[in-house]
Amino acid sequence: MDNIDRKILAILQEDATVSLARISDRVGLSQTPCWKRIQRLEASGVIVQRVALLAPEKLGLGVTAFVLVESSDHSAAWSEEFASAVAAMSGVMEVYRMAGDADYILRVVVSDLQSYDRFYKRLVAIASIKKVTSRFVMERIKQTTAYDIKSQPSPGAEPAPVSPS
Repeated sequence: MDNIDRKILAILQEDATVSLARISDRVGLSQTPCWKRIQRLEASGVIVQRVALLAPEKLGLGVTAFVLVESSDHSAAWSEEFASAVAAMSGVMEVYRMAGDADYILRVVVSDLQSYDRFYKRLVAIASIKKVTSRFVMERIKQTTAYDIKSQPSPGAEPAPVSPS
């Protein structure tokens, strides 16, 4: 991945609806080589998908909770059952297996506290869970889906030399 690929990715992260002509112009390539680079980035799995980002509050989804789950069972079978069940639950936006005090953290978005209570009851019914701790978002201060790719070296690249002060 070179600097042109990084510029293309930065543009697409900002707005995936930008026309190929505009992307090509901004990165200094003609459209065909630019399109081939985008296709290569998709084929290699760097670009996973292109989506529209929505405002949850405009959809009546006013409650965001981060849910920490501790399990008393750490077997592969339990983990697979839990992961499959929570991935299929409505309102679950993200699920991560964690190191530390919590085994999993979920980002859940629902309409109100009554909806969260229904979610909670479904969650604790799906598997043997030791502890569930919920943290409710009061204010979203920053949210982004864009990675800082301009300042990151390519995988396997040598780090830039540090100049003496």
